[in-house]
Amino acid sequence: MTITRIKPGPRMSQCVVHGDTVYTAGQIADDSSEDVAGQTRQVLAKIDGLLAEADSNKSKILKATIWLTDISRFNEMNSVWDAWVDQDNPPVRACVESKLAMPELSVEIMVEAAK
Repeated sequence: MTITRIKPGPRMSQCVVHGDTVYTAGQIADDSSEDVAGQTRQVLAKIDGLLAEADSNKSKILKATIWLTDISRFNEMNSVWDAWVDQDNPPVRACVESKLAMPELSVEIMVEAAK
């Protein structure tokens, strides 16, 4: 099976396709001055772009992992997630509170999808 790396860098690729499965790296907001909802919107837009480059889309997401720096902001993140996720094809999902690589970040999301 072939492996395709999308947006590879020296440390990691932003997306990897192996066979018919698409894996994204954890995505973070480019503008960390936004609140949780704003950062979530940015992250989901990045995921949409990566999935499109991999010939997939959000209706094919199998699994999502979400990290929040403050779990009390869960509902704010979910308000954006719920408007974005394909309601007919919701993935399995985990959401946990965690410190992120940079203190100004509020949310990080990683998904796995079918092609």
